[in-house]
Amino acid sequence: MVKEKYLLWKEKAVGDPDLIKELSEIEGNDELISDAFYKSLEFGTAGLRGVIGAGTNRMNIYTVGQATQGLADYVNFVTDKGTVAIAYDSRIKSEEFAKTTARVFAANGIKVYIYPELVPTPMLSFAVRRLKCDAGVVITASHNPAKYNGYKAYAPDGSQLGPEAADFVLSKMMSVDIFDGVNYCDYDEAVKSGKIEYIGEDIFNEYLDNVVAQRVEKDADLSDLRVVYTPLNGAGNKPVRAVLKKIGIKNVFIVPEQEMPDGNFPTTPFPNPEFKQTFEGALRIAETTNPDLLLATDPDSDRVGIAAKVDGEFKLFSGNDVGALLLNYILERKTANGTLPKNPVAVKTIVSTELCQKIADFYGCALINVLTGFKFIGEQITILADKGEQDRYILGFEESYGYLAGDYARDKDAVVASMLICEMVAYYKSVGKNIGEVLKGLYEKFGYFTAAQKSFTCEGQSGMAQISNIMERLHSSVITELGGKKVVKISDYELSLTKNLVTGEETKINLPKSNVIAFTFDNESTLIVRPSGTEPKIKIYLGAVAETEKAAETELELLEKIGTELLGF
Repeated sequence: MVKEKYLLWKEKAVGDPDLIKELSEIEGNDELISDAFYKSLEFGTAGLRGVIGAGTNRMNIYTVGQATQGLADYVNFVTDKGTVAIAYDSRIKSEEFAKTTARVFAANGIKVYIYPELVPTPMLSFAVRRLKCDAGVVITASHNPAKYNGYKAYAPDGSQLGPEAADFVLSKMMSVDIFDGVNYCDYDEAVKSGKIEYIGEDIFNEYLDNVVAQRVEKDADLSDLRVVYTPLNGAGNKPVRAVLKKIGIKNVFIVPEQEMPDGNFPTTPFPNPEFKQTFEGALRIAETTNPDLLLATDPDSDRVGIAAKVDGEFKLFSGNDVGALLLNYILERKTANGTLPKNPVAVKTIVSTELCQKIADFYGCALINVLTGFKFIGEQITILADKGEQDRYILGFEESYGYLAGDYARDKDAVVASMLICEMVAYYKSVGKNIGEVLKGLYEKFGYFTAAQKSFTCEGQSGMAQISNIMERLHSSVITELGGKKVVKISDYELSLTKNLVTGEETKINLPKSNVIAFTFDNESTLIVRPSGTEPKIKIYLGAVAETEKAAETELELLEKIGTELLGF
């Protein structure tokens, strides 16, 4: 079957010279052919993501076309005169895949609005909402290495497509012949006839205005703040710099070799703001510019990482650190200046720090926990908006460096997060503090909540089987002790059930089913296991709680050892 697919592609995949070359080069290599064709990329709530190249298990113009045909069928099923918005980032073939997507939609009678240049993912979410589109697509693989690209689909509210819609698209997509069943039109002709229309500068400016509207201290003077910023050769360069300029930050220093779009990411193999290596260029610039803050946005500018001066040296802050700091800052300052809405609501994912619960309780803010994936945070904003209560929403965040304030979008936004982080750092600087001191104060007040995650890569067909076997074992076992630590609660999100091992009580989890299992220990520390939805990885999320920093670090090390052994690595 694999060999037949390969031969079919050699015959018909002639629309991209790179694919013709690759198919020729792998001829006779059974292992490479098998990996490229043993399965098809599956369309889920995260869309598609995979290595760029030839084959059904790769990102290329044919898999993109097939997915778009499925999504076009969905749009035409739910509406008569559908419209879609399309965006793309700096990755290899992103613009080509975006135009392929536009060609298929237009050929299926769906009006296309497409950005004329690369933009951050949240600008796609904004365009879907602003233009009242029936769907949206952004071509990106977020923070993955250069060999990856992806295809994220959006619903009319600007959130990523939900499970039911994604299943519909997948069924349609897989029923379509990848070569002969996809409708295409000529791109240039579709632009001339108005079937494809470029999104104008007015939408870009409206987006920026909506971002700036989320300021907490609207009249604060930020001219004293000094920032080093790197867009990591991605889409954040223009909008992040534009917003920082709008709010009065004059001293912004750009890492020159990471300024312009480049899908090869030549200075960093992992364009991920979670990694210390990402900040090497920014740290070098910091030696001569004396900044207060370093900012790094990932290639599609939906996630941001930071480093800030603590005791005279730059410290990298985790996504949990920044989430807790932002939540505390927003609640603290809005309470002080009288702008905190009645019955405020914040949203976080189940794998994000529980320190936020303590902060929210202190300020009387409701905190909603949702499954991993920002679409679930977006869903909560939409629920509030449907009741006319969107002003109650103050912040959504996930530990993987994703944040959103405001309801203008339904996906995480590194542009608004960068702005709020700058404002926060400037405020604390004005009162003689740095954010390291502020974070330490939160720990001393509420307890040391230290968190981390660890990923285990399991590539290829054997890797998928390995991850599946691990999760099947965990779901089918009742584990009462791990590494000498007593387990008091198991939450199985696939079964939608939490079992208290002390009392025997079982409680229903009112969230969509998800392949996640969480263990809570008798000291309130947690260990959560979850396969990645977009990468060939299985992850453990560690949450340590202790009375001192040293004790929390020791606990975290123990949890990592326990989790690694539990998964068999």
